[in-house]
Amino acid sequence: MLVSLVRTDEEPLPPAGGRLRGFLFDENTPRRLTFSPGLPVCHSKDLGDSPSDTEIWNYARREELVIVSKDADFSNRIMLSNPPPWIVRLRFGNMRKKAFHGCLEKAWPSIESLLPAHKLINVFESRIEGIQS
Repeated sequence: MLVSLVRTDEEPLPPAGGRLRGFLFDENTPRRLTFSPGLPVCHSKDLGDSPSDTEIWNYARREELVIVSKDADFSNRIMLSNPPPWIVRLRFGNMRKKAFHGCLEKAWPSIESLLPAHKLINVFESRIEGIQS
């Protein structure tokens, strides 16, 4: 497991775009996946009860993790913070759990192929967009 103490202040870190150590799924994503990503996975709930977006952000930066979220806050914040962690924003709306897992599993090989060269990856039901670092 990738859990460590979380600081709430922004820490100076090496720029994103280097080594990826895993994925941090946000609270609005499933805790358990029906497929196995190529790197370790942890969930925001592993950081404690209701960690703030800042705590999730700083933890991901420090631990070199990709934040996977449906929340627009992370993809908006990536444009203002340097260096940012990597962000995968799931933009395929509300759907049943089985359909959600199916979309994510189908898109996952493409998502991993775009990392770490893309700091933001937007995943739609019908396409994937990557924004380079």
